[in-house]
Amino acid sequence: MAGTPYFPAMEFLHQVLLFLHLLGMAVLVAAVLLQRRTADGPLNSAWLHGVGLQLITGLALVGVLEVQRDEVNNAKFGVKLLVAVAIGTLALIYRKRDRLPPWLVPTLAGLVVLNVAIAVFWQ
Repeated sequence: MAGTPYFPAMEFLHQVLLFLHLLGMAVLVAAVLLQRRTADGPLNSAWLHGVGLQLITGLALVGVLEVQRDEVNNAKFGVKLLVAVAIGTLALIYRKRDRLPPWLVPTLAGLVVLNVAIAVFWQ
């Protein structure tokens, strides 16, 4: 981090955004568990709330990291953004349907796990 100025307020903002981003991930995990109770019923609204929080805070985190650090892994963030958009798109398409296709909930759950795995394992 040589040559990069240190901004305590930006570090605090980064921590708050990271907290909210992890909270959004927790909401998505909860959506998976809630959806298992009504697997053939309508899609619960936690999917849209969780993915919305993840998208907003993820984009804001990238902006804060761009200000704080010299290098940001844009490929990683691009893939995570793509996975989050896929979750949001599926949730928007199927949110009003009474009966869900049998592949939808496992696919959404897999996308959530994939996004967490990318966050943890991709350095």
